[in-house]
Amino acid sequence: MKKQLRFAVLGPVRAWRGSEEVDLGPPQQRAVLAVLLLAEGSQVLARGLIDAVWGNTVPASAPAILRTYVHGLRRSLEPGEDPRTSVIRSTGDGYQLGCSPESLDFGVFRELTLLAERARDVGDAAGAAQFLRDALALWQGSALAGVRGEYAQSQRQRLNELRLSAQAAQFAAELDLGGHVHVVGELTGLIAEHPLDERLRELLMLAQYRSGRQAAALATYRETQRVLAEELGVDPGPALQALYERVLRAEADLLLPAPALTSRPDPIIPTVSAPAQLPVPAPVPAQLPASLAAFVGRKVELAEVDALPAGGAVVVSAIAGMAGVGKTTFAVHWARQIADRYPDGQLYLDLRGFDPVGLPVAPQYALRVLLESLGADPSGLPHNVDSLAARYRTLLSGKRVLVLLDNARDAAQVRPLLPGAPGCLVIVTSRNRLAALVAVDGAHPLHLDVLSVAEARALLSRRLGPDRVAAEAEATEEVIARCARLPLALAVVAARVATRPALSLAAVAVELREAADGLDAFHDQDSTVDVRAVFSWSFQALSSDAARLFRLLSLHPGPDITLPATASLAGLSTAGTQRLLSELIQAHLVDETVPGRYASHDLLRTYATELTESIDSAEAVTAAQRRMFDHYLHTGHNAVALNGTARVLISLPPATEGVHAEEFCEDTAKANAWFAAEQSVLLAVAEKATVGQDDVRTWQFAWAMSKHLLMRGLWREQVSLHRAAMDAATRLGDPLALGHAHRGLGAAAAGLGNLDDARVHVERSIELFAEAGDNGAGADAYRTLLWIAQQQGDLEGALAAAQQSLALYRSVCSGTEDSAGQLGVAVGLSGVGWIHILLGQYEQALVSCRRALEMYQGLGDDSVAASIYDNIGRALYGLGRNEEAIASFHDALALWRQPTGASWLIADTLMYLGDAHLCLGQPDAARSAWTEGLEVTERLGHADTETFRIKLHGLDKRNTEPPRV
Repeated sequence: MKKQLRFAVLGPVRAWRGSEEVDLGPPQQRAVLAVLLLAEGSQVLARGLIDAVWGNTVPASAPAILRTYVHGLRRSLEPGEDPRTSVIRSTGDGYQLGCSPESLDFGVFRELTLLAERARDVGDAAGAAQFLRDALALWQGSALAGVRGEYAQSQRQRLNELRLSAQAAQFAAELDLGGHVHVVGELTGLIAEHPLDERLRELLMLAQYRSGRQAAALATYRETQRVLAEELGVDPGPALQALYERVLRAEADLLLPAPALTSRPDPIIPTVSAPAQLPVPAPVPAQLPASLAAFVGRKVELAEVDALPAGGAVVVSAIAGMAGVGKTTFAVHWARQIADRYPDGQLYLDLRGFDPVGLPVAPQYALRVLLESLGADPSGLPHNVDSLAARYRTLLSGKRVLVLLDNARDAAQVRPLLPGAPGCLVIVTSRNRLAALVAVDGAHPLHLDVLSVAEARALLSRRLGPDRVAAEAEATEEVIARCARLPLALAVVAARVATRPALSLAAVAVELREAADGLDAFHDQDSTVDVRAVFSWSFQALSSDAARLFRLLSLHPGPDITLPATASLAGLSTAGTQRLLSELIQAHLVDETVPGRYASHDLLRTYATELTESIDSAEAVTAAQRRMFDHYLHTGHNAVALNGTARVLISLPPATEGVHAEEFCEDTAKANAWFAAEQSVLLAVAEKATVGQDDVRTWQFAWAMSKHLLMRGLWREQVSLHRAAMDAATRLGDPLALGHAHRGLGAAAAGLGNLDDARVHVERSIELFAEAGDNGAGADAYRTLLWIAQQQGDLEGALAAAQQSLALYRSVCSGTEDSAGQLGVAVGLSGVGWIHILLGQYEQALVSCRRALEMYQGLGDDSVAASIYDNIGRALYGLGRNEEAIASFHDALALWRQPTGASWLIADTLMYLGDAHLCLGQPDAARSAWTEGLEVTERLGHADTETFRIKLHGLDKRNTEPPRV
């Protein structure tokens, strides 16, 4: 009996034959199937298919390739069937795919939304809501995921608009059923993704009003007014204006949802049961800094925040206060006291809102950090703030997580970082009062003032001992007054007195009394606190070398610094630098925030900056900055040499004397970890080089960071760095530097989906490298062109780029024993093999990949070897040699599981491994591979998570009809 075919386009393009999923082949072949499916039984001319698949870059062989794709689809969907009776029929100059609406998930979706509309017309809100829930459950991500090109984008936009309309209809039905509290969070997240959709904002206003939040509903309208005016130059539509007037008048009938029927009509078609979920424990972040052992006082404030609800709604406690008043200390102490109420984790992020030398953390970057802390795969994250915020809220949905956002600049910086679901607590500290966060987002404000006299006395007693404080009661009171009861100033005083037992509090009081001036730049509207006096004599008590180090640390952009980087900055030995850091820590002028990383309070950094400007010569400052730049640049160069030895390295001039560039002893994992740990610092240091127009180091920083940023999907950071590099290279008149800048911009543009721009940049880089005679850089650029052409569906162009890259790599290592050049040849051969696989030319692929493996032997880059073994496995799988394919996939997995930082590639290999086992009639082995793949993708938030679930669900249903899609 012929097995029934079912298809899906509401997510990745997929097909099932009976209970088994069908391998649809390379991306362009899937695109052909997508076009035929969306034609819904109508004929599609061959010319139309070619345009849809290749767009404006149609290769001369497109008609022949199209016939190959159709043949491949027929063979995959109905193996052994007569092509004349195939589901894909040849019709004149085109093709036609015959399938019933219920065999395509989009047909089912459309039928369910029609049923929902009919149900709501007869007053059955419950029935409408259920039909819509069933319809929306069919979606497995963005429609036509993985299919590229203008046609796919236009169809994706059409289908996603239908999805959005169904979501709006579902929310309306839920409101009719009285579910206003539940839908507020979901609507807020959806509006972040679609800020100009007035339907959603109208529903949100109604939900907020019915939840007893009239002010929030009115605020939503005003926000809508602002957004529409800024983006479109128009006012809200009549429906939204009418609702605003009704909310303003507090009309009682707005509170009454429509009556719901007690029964619902029978559905015309059965609904979809969701695939079984496999419970996989998520990583639990625990990022709170250590609490201060000598925390004292603040009993009134602690009682106030402890009375806040722990759940049921998102609570934001906005802790405001002047610099040095102890906001972070208080927030961390409170957070640690209540951490056990939030079993799903505690996140911490310093937003650097008032950093004296660095810029505030952008919401987009902050969201990426938080998402990675929650286990999201950085390479799969979106790039705009709204999409990142939506992903963040999704990950937090249903969880109890505490988020501590320290040192916020303003409400706009914080708002995208707020969860959208009940159960989470956000604690925000800031020098600003964050009035907008209180008014619009319902934050609970808490203003921290200076300590009371009793609390200040208790702080000194805790640090110096009660007997010593009691013995000099009068001097203690004067010290407290001179320090203006500011916790930071008192802590610095206590540190000095504690380390000098012979120093009396009376002597300290005299020094403070005689101090000439104060740190008067830091004040809020309520008070002015002078603390420069405290810092000045504490600074003057330092040894001359420690004082110099304290000043030089102000040149580092932060947020923190390691011992080797500090030693390079100062031009001293690491052992000597460690002693000086210990002296600064004892004086409370520097803190070891985590083991091996050091930072200062921003007041102290500002004070250090003032000292540097007044004491250190311009020559000394410039020399220290150069040492700092060279430390990060040469360490980054050493790391690149390990985390990607197939990449041809640039030449650096010798490092400035006194620099201690870090070595990684052939430890690839350590090199990758260094890039991850120093990411924020590297971006800040590179920006500092750009601002100072250090052009050579500017473009070299961009080169050094390029692979790390690309691997983590930080495309916009990549664009910013390489634009600066391009400006620097242009000023230098250096064609080689300009070539690297163009290549970096091209790779970033490709990552952002701007493939035409990407191609222009990379082709220009190839020209520049050819002019400069740098074949190694040219080979790397051709590899990037291969990637871009592949995404554009230009497989012939991709193959040509792969072959050109290979030829250049061969020219680089010709007549030499250079391991990087030989590894480049191996990578080039593997790239050629990969494109042959996509073209279905498995024999040619196997030849190239096996040559690559021979070249690789002994060169030591596990990630390259794993990729080659994976390609060999796929070629063997394509040839039906599944036992050999399985062995090769296992070889790849053994290497992927090394600390290469490529977890998502493990999942990719596991997918094919399971397919090969199933082809051999080994369902248990397939289940084992796919279960591990599911664990990996769920942990990373990877797009293939649903694919693994569906494959596993298919194994459970092998002897029955497949689940309706």
